[in-house]
Amino acid sequence: MIVTVVSFKGGVGKTTTAIHLGGYLQGLGETLVVDGDSNRSALQWAASDRLPFAVADEMQAPKLLMSGKFQNVVIDTAARPSSDELASLAQGCDLLIIPCSPDALSMGAMMQMVEPLQGLKAEYRILLTIIPPKPNAAGAEARASLLGAGLPLFAGGIRRLNAFQRAALDGCLVKDVKGDSYAGIAWSCYTAIGKEILP
Repeated sequence: MIVTVVSFKGGVGKTTTAIHLGGYLQGLGETLVVDGDSNRSALQWAASDRLPFAVADEMQAPKLLMSGKFQNVVIDTAARPSSDELASLAQGCDLLIIPCSPDALSMGAMMQMVEPLQGLKAEYRILLTIIPPKPNAAGAEARASLLGAGLPLFAGGIRRLNAFQRAALDGCLVKDVKGDSYAGIAWSCYTAIGKEILP
């Protein structure tokens, strides 16, 4: 299974998504997360050696993949790919995931991204992230808007929780964050998404 995570806009949980889907998929088979972003955020996250899967940059990855050890690959891409790059990314994976937070700027950037995808025979799905708690209705409104536009969307979504920031600081999966009562809830957001990809 090759999953590629891509976004036009920063700050929407692209690397958080790659890391946590890597954690879910590792439970099903050996998984490699490829850090293709020039910021190297996934590699920084992995520096503490607390993640249960391998992380490599795009230059190290081919040799690792030749070993035949890995059943799953998650690719954290560079932000703002061109239309040609996006087409190549979409055609080079089993599923392209587009994280998007439910605010106007993120939604606008995401809509620019999906336009060229609609002309391709590519599997892609939008993942709503950083969803604010109720009574804020931004998440529900964004979901209704995307479904109304006929765009492919995960049934689940990722809540806005401080536990994800703690996980990045601690260099671990959110389920391994200590002293945060919402860490389990945060992890359940991604396990639900993982089950939509590979039950």
